[in-house]
Amino acid sequence: MEREKFSSRIGFILISAGCAIGLGNVWRFPYITGEYGGAAFVLIYLCFLVIMGLPIMVMEFAVGRGSQKSAALSFDVLEPKGTKWHWYKWGAMAGNYLLMMFYTTIGGWLLLYFFKMLLGQFEGLDSAGVELAFSDLTRNPGLMTVCMAVVVVMCFAVCSRGLQKGVELINKIMMVCLLFLMIIMSIRSITLEGGEAGLRFYLMPDFGKLVEAGIGEVIYAAMGQAFFTLSLGIGALAIFGSYIGRERSLMGEAVNVTILDTCVALMAGLIIFPACFAYGVSADSGPSLLFITLPNVFNEMAGGRIWGSLFFLFMSFAAFTTIIAVFENIISFAIDLTGCGRKKAVLVNLVVIIVLSMPCVLGFNILSGFAPFGEGSTIMDLEDFIVSNNLLPIGSLIYLFFCVAKCGWGFDNFIKEANTGKGLKFPRPIRFYCKWILPIIVAVIFIMGYKEKFF
Repeated sequence: MEREKFSSRIGFILISAGCAIGLGNVWRFPYITGEYGGAAFVLIYLCFLVIMGLPIMVMEFAVGRGSQKSAALSFDVLEPKGTKWHWYKWGAMAGNYLLMMFYTTIGGWLLLYFFKMLLGQFEGLDSAGVELAFSDLTRNPGLMTVCMAVVVVMCFAVCSRGLQKGVELINKIMMVCLLFLMIIMSIRSITLEGGEAGLRFYLMPDFGKLVEAGIGEVIYAAMGQAFFTLSLGIGALAIFGSYIGRERSLMGEAVNVTILDTCVALMAGLIIFPACFAYGVSADSGPSLLFITLPNVFNEMAGGRIWGSLFFLFMSFAAFTTIIAVFENIISFAIDLTGCGRKKAVLVNLVVIIVLSMPCVLGFNILSGFAPFGEGSTIMDLEDFIVSNNLLPIGSLIYLFFCVAKCGWGFDNFIKEANTGKGLKFPRPIRFYCKWILPIIVAVIFIMGYKEKFF
């Protein structure tokens, strides 16, 4: 059976960007940018995006397009006879399933908060009331399960319609809406009275903060954010390489995806910092930023119910584009490995994902006694750690070595695939860098992730 293709180049770019654009762009990037010196940090971050994120993204795309398969079979198709690169298929598949085991829960929270904000349920609440509302949600396994299941069913329903009529079409609509909403909200936020201080904090280079935090720590933070923001290493992007033709070279497409991802991250800061400074609220990192800090901001803001609804709508779109993209990868795993049809793959995995998502849901209430990283940690933290600190860096190293090593696909085969078509070419002279220096950078991120977590 012939593999389905994207109907347009813009469809490929938007869905690949939609996969990369996630919650880290909103609840982590603005916070660490402000913490580590504003625009000075952004420059270091952009540097690492170019020297680290881009090459590995091109490699994932190339493996997908070269094999015309998902990560379930891509290594089998391209590896030299007798080698064992295909063993990593299980790591890639585990990464996609694990990511969805907690991402679907957060998607459910965002959808619920959109409706709560739309219905005015936060109006009149003080900061303690807003915090209590989130605490009540996490203590209610029934409500969390329903919200999670609604998101899973909605996103699998999109995937069931096929690549062009479902995944590509809906992602195009959501990504365009997401970008439009972010532009509108950025303009609203930077025109708030008192928002100028937030803009200065966010965008003015503060080299004193770089020195204060320690240059090494700032460089590691920039490396980590540049690496994790693109969701590299688990084949989540390779699948979309398998759906595109050879009319365009892959380097140019990877640059477009990276630019779109970065624009969303930068705009998130333009929304969050001016608003937080205008109302004297600390811009936290993590879930508390979205579900406690920002509802407090919208409560203070004129027309906050409308702006809050729009914010949680765009956040829902950001989560759904990632979920749909990863679901498409999971469905492709099933089709490639078993030969089953799309509908069957959707139905089976719909049940599997709901069941696998339950530990995360219950980790905030019934199973809250299990604190894998000490008091206050949850099952979600464990799942996130396995994906972000282990499978992403290890998987990226495997894609990297596979594309440069003679015992793998090899640099010549990779370059030939990556540079087929019109557009920006992957520079052949950086072979030494890709083979010897880039793996060290990724290994440092992996080791430092453990150091930061446990020491």
